[in-house]
Amino acid sequence: MEVILYTRNRCPLCVDAKSILQYLQKEYRFQIIERDIEKSDEWTEKFGLMIPVVEIDGEIIQYGIIDTFTIEEKLNHL
Repeated sequence: MEVILYTRNRCPLCVDAKSILQYLQKEYRFQIIERDIEKSDEWTEKFGLMIPVVEIDGEIIQYGIIDTFTIEEKLNHL
């Protein structure tokens, strides 16, 4: 399974979100795909004000301040 993390440079919330995902990898099997929104006009337009954004199976699970509980709830139901 893949978990997509939309980020950008110099984003402290993105660093926190990545740490949460890496922590959850100890319990759940998934690959983190990190996408820098500044590398795509489409991503910048779509997610520019929302980052970090966590997407699982094409669904945006959470954005902004990411918390372990919300992401873990989704992973438990897959």
